[in-house]
Amino acid sequence: MDELDSAIVRELQRDARQSNRDIARKVGVAPSTCLERTRLLRERGVIRGYHADIAPAALNRGVQALVSVQVRPLSRMVIDAFKTFAAGLPEVLSVFVMAGSDDFVIHVSAQDNEHLHAFLVDRLSQRKEIVGWRTSIIFQHLANHDPAPLPASS
Repeated sequence: MDELDSAIVRELQRDARQSNRDIARKVGVAPSTCLERTRLLRERGVIRGYHADIAPAALNRGVQALVSVQVRPLSRMVIDAFKTFAAGLPEVLSVFVMAGSDDFVIHVSAQDNEHLHAFLVDRLSQRKEIVGWRTSIIFQHLANHDPAPLPASS
C-alpha cells in the first residue's frame, strides 16, 4: 500500500459511511481516482468489508467472556471440527486458534451470567474433544478500530 491507499483506508476506518467524494476531498485526489483505488483495495483483500459497531446491550448481550479451551487429540481434523462448531454457535463472537497451553480462545456473549453458564454447561461440556476450559468474564472492552500500518521489517 502506498501513502494514498493508506490515507483512503484511514478515512474508511474513521467513517465507512462517508461518501467517495468526501474521502477524495480529504485525501486530495479526484473522486474517480479515489473510487478506483478503493475498488482495487477491495479486490486485493485489503478492505474485507464494512460493518456497524452495535452496542452489545442493544442486542440483549449483556455479558461477555473469553473462554480458553483445550482439546484432544490435537489433530487437524479435531481442530477444524471444533473451530467450525464454535463459530456456528449464536453466542460466539470470535474464535481464535491458539498456540501455547490453550488451543482456542472463544469470545462469547450472552444475556446474563445464567445464560453464559448454560452455554458452558449445555454446549461446551457436551463436546468429547474438550479436556478443559477456563472462563474469564469481560468487564470492559476497548477496541482499536482504526489501527495505523506498522513499519515494514528491515
